[in-house]
Amino acid sequence: MILGTAPFTAESYFGHRSRLYHLDLEINSGNVAKIIKKANENGVNAINLVNNDNLIESYEKVVKDNEIAVIGTVGKTIIDYVNPDYEKAKNVDWKKDIKLLAKYNTPIMLVDEFITDSYDFELIEEILKEIKKQGAFAGLITAYPYKTTEKLLDSPILDLFDFYMIPVNKLGYMMDTKVFLEKEREDLANLIKKIDKKIIINKILACGIQHPEEAFNFLKKLDYADMVTIGVASENEAETDFKLLKNI
Repeated sequence: MILGTAPFTAESYFGHRSRLYHLDLEINSGNVAKIIKKANENGVNAINLVNNDNLIESYEKVVKDNEIAVIGTVGKTIIDYVNPDYEKAKNVDWKKDIKLLAKYNTPIMLVDEFITDSYDFELIEEILKEIKKQGAFAGLITAYPYKTTEKLLDSPILDLFDFYMIPVNKLGYMMDTKVFLEKEREDLANLIKKIDKKIIINKILACGIQHPEEAFNFLKKLDYADMVTIGVASENEAETDFKLLKNI
């Protein structure tokens, strides 16, 4: 289990809740630190960390007394999910992110989805190789589990990464498919098996739309899932959701 951090950075895809997350979490490192600590108390020993000042401050408050590994995201930028500006994404100072993440216990670093989904394989190769120089496992994040996986299978970087984070949930929410029924699920499973990487599932709760118990029961059926990242917005959610996931 990996603690997701999208609520902590008030990602825009949460809609009206983004404003609440901004006030309660994004500008309040104390509240975020409490949630990280509560998640850790409930068996979560890793966090998906991005280069965000408040988030880094929150993590450092907790990690002094708790062993929490970092699954780092490299090259995170504020991008419109509906109309992504890939050129802006590619111009981020990703070397700064790698240098920052390398300060912590960071066994895995993942290239942000808006760089991955730009399909600039020359740039992605450069980032992956720099990650490996730090002694970390390298991976990719995508927002498009169908389209990007197909492109990666024929790409020159296929052998340069070990981990692959993809959005999957029962509703098909924020996935590149109009429906996500039996055929679509089987098609995705076949693609993921072909790419042969360690798979990290994100958005399993469909950005809070799906009830946790239903989402986690669906997760159990995904035989290609090696890890899952789950974002929570309160100490109560951390305790409830992670206990539930452990018991399913």
